[in-house]
Amino acid sequence: MIRRVIDNLFPNALIRIALSALVLSFAFSCSVAEPKANAKTADGVVNTNAAAQPKGATIPIDKNGPADTVRLFYAKLREKKFREALFLTNLRPAIESLTDAELKDFSLDFEAIAGDVPAEIQINGEIISGETATVTAKFPDKETGKDEVQSIKLRSENGVWVILTVEGDAENRIKAEGKNYFYNLRIETHEEEAKAMLERISKAQLAYSIQHGSCAEIQVLITDGLLPDDVLTSATTGYNYAVHLTSDKRRYFATATPAEYGKSGKRSFLLELDSKGISKVTSKDNGGQPMKK
Repeated sequence: MIRRVIDNLFPNALIRIALSALVLSFAFSCSVAEPKANAKTADGVVNTNAAAQPKGATIPIDKNGPADTVRLFYAKLREKKFREALFLTNLRPAIESLTDAELKDFSLDFEAIAGDVPAEIQINGEIISGETATVTAKFPDKETGKDEVQSIKLRSENGVWVILTVEGDAENRIKAEGKNYFYNLRIETHEEEAKAMLERISKAQLAYSIQHGSCAEIQVLITDGLLPDDVLTSATTGYNYAVHLTSDKRRYFATATPAEYGKSGKRSFLLELDSKGISKVTSKDNGGQPMKK
């Protein structure tokens, strides 16, 4: 899902999608630039010793400059103007040709993101070197309660500052795939998550069998706290899961099948035990049908 993209853009903000294909490390928990208190040296480096405000270092924000681009990006996200927000990043080729109906396909992910953007962000650094820039923002980490500083890279393109979400091969891929990038990434993400869920089922069955001497249905594993209940729905991973037990409940196999073939995933997955009882996961494009043992 697009959430994979966003999670990697903002690792401290959302879910796992932790799946790092993207590398920008800044977060949603920031607050708004304070009065222009700090001065810059001749080389563009912020002098953080200059009249620091109680809430942390702040800098002048020049209209259309790198810091202003970052400020505007957060503002657009909070206002749920997602297309306008992503136009400020180098994800633009993947978003600009999406129709409103197609963009709505990812609305749940974007809505969750907007809810995590604070009312204010505190930007406390800006370094410009030719056509590149780095903006730093100070924000509180929700887990530790401590303030952290994150850096945002930007590049000037035709006189406009663009936030760099990815670089190198990943950026070339976005340019090549255009709007298909998000759809392809969603499929890849769901397939990775389906495989990971089957591996969790394997560990859950192992833990249950050690305690009870047999394997169990999915609901029993959930009740025992060995599996998350989202294994019952395709809403999170885009896949439907099934566990099949032998008559004596000593062995099992499990499947993961795309909820919407070609949209939520293409490959079907099979988890089975070998002759030594060791589990393995295999997969293939099965036209959206479950794999059979």
